[in-house]
Amino acid sequence: MKDANRDLIKLIKHRFPKLSKGQKLIAEFITNQYDKAAFMTAAKLGERVGVSESTVVRFAIALGFEGYPELQKALQELIKIKLTTVQRIEMSSDYANEDDVIRKILKSDIDNIRATLEEIDIKAYDDIVDLLMGAKKIYIVGFRTSTILAQFLGFYLNLILENVQVVSQGISDVYEQLFNIGQEDLVIAISFPRYSKRIVDVLDFIKKRGSTVIALTDGPLSPLLNFADHALYAKSNMASFVDSMVAPLSLINALIIAVSLKEKGKLTDTFTRLEDIWVQYNIYSNRDKNGLQD
Repeated sequence: MKDANRDLIKLIKHRFPKLSKGQKLIAEFITNQYDKAAFMTAAKLGERVGVSESTVVRFAIALGFEGYPELQKALQELIKIKLTTVQRIEMSSDYANEDDVIRKILKSDIDNIRATLEEIDIKAYDDIVDLLMGAKKIYIVGFRTSTILAQFLGFYLNLILENVQVVSQGISDVYEQLFNIGQEDLVIAISFPRYSKRIVDVLDFIKKRGSTVIALTDGPLSPLLNFADHALYAKSNMASFVDSMVAPLSLINALIIAVSLKEKGKLTDTFTRLEDIWVQYNIYSNRDKNGLQD
């Protein structure tokens, strides 16, 4: 049902004439309020539209899904792409009780990390680490909120490998920064819902030059997969209008550590020299034995 997931609303409209009366009520509710339906159980959805839970299950099967859980997953994937920021803000009403906000948000982030861990492809992860070690040059591309992830990954990888460039939106255009990219180079493209159209355009440019592309995104429905040779997935289900980047950052930490372990000797030398510079120029705050700051 991957294609159906990609355009679920169109599928529902296509199947609508053949649905039963009760199933049509479900279809109308989902089409108009998919952001609410995505987080309802089959029983709750049936209660909301005035049909039985079994009718909801049969509706999912009528669309071609194995059952309601698969349909609900497709709905949740749909809202990642289609929800506007205003709709995300409205979803935040679930956290109206300020005393409970921190627990709900932290639990949501924990759930994202747990789901990422359960679904991680270890072989794909190991293969990507090897690709990083063998690339002539590594370009890291991430726009909008993913810029933070790209900068973080680029900062540490460049300390280890010294052949890393973060492609940024600044004085020079991104295409100028990628002008010399070639077949021996590697690109790490980072994007999470709502996906940046800019990065899709850039990846089209990159693939025409034969470079290897690694996608760091949220799942197989991401538009980055149209260009990627390899992919790693991290869950980023939003709790509100704020994108959750906790699981993606954790996955990036794992990549950095894996690469550093392969270059341990070189990294030790690098940080020994950096420590001398940090001390010389007072980069970090220190406290003496009396607790007074330097």
